[in-house]
Amino acid sequence: MAHPAPTLRFRLLLDAEHALGPGKVDLLEAIAATGSIAAAGRAMGMSYKRAWQLADELNHSFAEPLIVANKGGARGGGATLTTDGKAAIDIYRGIERKSKRACVAELRALSRLLAK
Repeated sequence: MAHPAPTLRFRLLLDAEHALGPGKVDLLEAIAATGSIAAAGRAMGMSYKRAWQLADELNHSFAEPLIVANKGGARGGGATLTTDGKAAIDIYRGIERKSKRACVAELRALSRLLAK
């Protein structure tokens, strides 16, 4: 059975209590795409409660909120990313791209060591 090629997947430790990783960045991207924290969570297969918990963690991990949520009502609520939210995605994805490029040779070497 062939194994998938090794890849990097990491989280950035922001401080002793906060981290930014692929799941939170995926959630930010899903919020940007759907305009809703709940819809973003559904798209990712997570509960409403978990999506809101992660959104709250993101907003409290940074000096300024990354997500602005609007209350529901007759026209419904929604959520948008702030400028800092969009920047956090861009910075994280940039680190991810640079890291993968820097480690191409090592990932190939590791792949050769995997069971076939």
